[in-house]
Amino acid sequence: MKSVEFDKTNAVCGALFVAIGLFFGFESLDLELGTAFRMGPGYFPFLLACALVLLGGIILFQAFRVEHEGIGPIAWRGLFFILPSAIFFGLTIRGLGFVPSLFLTAFIASFASSRMTPILAILLSAGLTVFSVLVFEYGLGLPFRTFGPWLGF
Repeated sequence: MKSVEFDKTNAVCGALFVAIGLFFGFESLDLELGTAFRMGPGYFPFLLACALVLLGGIILFQAFRVEHEGIGPIAWRGLFFILPSAIFFGLTIRGLGFVPSLFLTAFIASFASSRMTPILAILLSAGLTVFSVLVFEYGLGLPFRTFGPWLGF
């Protein structure tokens, strides 16, 4: 008889997602849920909690079906560029404004890839900035400063 083997990493992650989803699902029941047409403050958190439980259940189910191939090395380069870039954006969005903060954030984060060159990073950052300004400022009409007070605007 063959013993049951499972992927421990996916099993732990799936169980963690299910547990967190159940916790937030029960906590959101203290808020008024409302209906789909007239949502209360607990409706969206409850839906997210249910989605988290569902996805955790799928991951947990997959853990018993698939052989584990092992966890590779930690991507330190990504950690050292992506996390600080998000923190940089949060700290500079009010002072520099949306355009410079987003450009510099994308520029910093783009170096998480070892194949990124400075010219390509500038082009990527400029394209992302232009796209974001078109979508958020002109398309959605969100009120934010394009350039902030630190730059004299």
